[in-house]
Amino acid sequence: MPCINGSFLVRALWLVPLLALSVPSARAEIAVVVNEQKLALVNGAQRVAPNPKPGSLSIIDLSGPAPRLVAEVEGVPSSMVGPAVSVAVTPDAGLALATGANKVDPANPSRQAPDNKLTVVDLKATPPRVIATLETGPGASGVAINRAGNLALVANKGDGTVSVLAIDGKTVTAVDKVQVGNAAAGVNHAIFTPDGKRALVTRDGDHMVTMLNVDGQKVTLANRNIRTGLKPYGADVSRDGRLAVVANVGYLAGDLDTIGVIDLQSNPPRTVDVVPVGFVPESVKLSPDGKACAVVLQNGSNRAKDSPFFSPQGKVVMLRIDGMKFTRVAEAPLGSWPQGAVFSEDGRTLLVVNAGNQEVQVFKWDGQTLVDTQQPIKVSGGPAAIATASR
Repeated sequence: MPCINGSFLVRALWLVPLLALSVPSARAEIAVVVNEQKLALVNGAQRVAPNPKPGSLSIIDLSGPAPRLVAEVEGVPSSMVGPAVSVAVTPDAGLALATGANKVDPANPSRQAPDNKLTVVDLKATPPRVIATLETGPGASGVAINRAGNLALVANKGDGTVSVLAIDGKTVTAVDKVQVGNAAAGVNHAIFTPDGKRALVTRDGDHMVTMLNVDGQKVTLANRNIRTGLKPYGADVSRDGRLAVVANVGYLAGDLDTIGVIDLQSNPPRTVDVVPVGFVPESVKLSPDGKACAVVLQNGSNRAKDSPFFSPQGKVVMLRIDGMKFTRVAEAPLGSWPQGAVFSEDGRTLLVVNAGNQEVQVFKWDGQTLVDTQQPIKVSGGPAAIATASR
C-alpha cells in the first residue's frame, strides 16, 4: 500500500488432496499471491505483530470450473508497503520472484525497516519450494519479468534504482543496477513492453514515469520522462504494446484520483488521457485482449473509522477500452484494504486480493457486467500482491 534463511515448507490445505501440493500440469493456469504476515491494519494504523512469520506465497489453480487454492509456500518475505506488483511469474509458470520492501526493524521490533530481499520460488517442484534468496536494493518493491522469461527488473524505492536480474532456467542472478533517480524519487515499479526492448518505471516521489532502453542484459536510461498525474504508482502494459496505464494515487487526501494512459506507439511515447476513477487507485490491470482495465481502489477502507474519508469497503472499477478511450462500464465493492488484481487468460475471471480480509475475491466478467461469485479464497496473511505468468 502507499506509505502515510531459515527452514522453508509447504503447508498442505486440509480441503485439498495431497496430489494438489504440486502445481497443476504445465498446461494448467495458475495465479500466485504473496501474503504479508508481519503487519496488520488496526483502525487505520499499521501495526507490526509480535514475533511474526516472514510471509508466504499462495498458489491458485485457475484451470478448473472455479479458482481454488492448491498450495502455500512459507518463508517468502513480503510487504504491504509499495504497489501491489511485488511478485512476478515466468512465462512458463516455473518460477515466482517475490520482493519484500520492508522487514521488522532489528533495533525496534514494533517498527519496520527497509529490506532488499528477493525470493525465488520453484513452482514446478513437488512440493513447490524456495530455492534462492537474492539481494537487490533497499525497499525492493515492484518486480516484472520479460516475455522471453530471461530478464527481470526490480524497483528499489529506498535508493532510486532498478535492479537487473538474469534468469537462466531455475537460476536467477543479479547482473546490474540502474540509477533512475535519487532516493526521494520514490521508484515503485518497473514493467517491460511486450517486445522486451523498453521498460517503464513509476516514480511517486517526483510525479513521473521514466522510460528505460533494454538491449539484452544492458538496461539504460532512455532520456524520456512522462508525466501521467500525481504520484504514479502501479502500472500495466497491453500485450500488443499499444498503450500503458498508470495508477496515480494522488496525495491520499480524499480527493478524486486518476489513471494515466500512455500511447506507446507515439514517438516519443506520451500521456494521451487522464481518467478519473476514485479514491486511491492501488493497482491497475489490463485484460489479456486489451479491451478492459480493472482499477482497484482502496476507497478509504484502510482509514480510521472516525476519518471523514473512511469506507468499510474498497472498490473495483471496470473500464472498457476503445482505441485510447477508456469508458467506465461497471464497478463492485471489495473487502477492506484491497491491493492487486489479475484476469484469467480467457478474460472471464477477475481475482482481487483484499489484505484486510485475508482473502482473494473472485468475480466473473463478460465485458459489460461484473459479478461477485461470493466464493472468496482464504489465504494465510494479508495478500499484498497477485500475479499470473508474464505474457
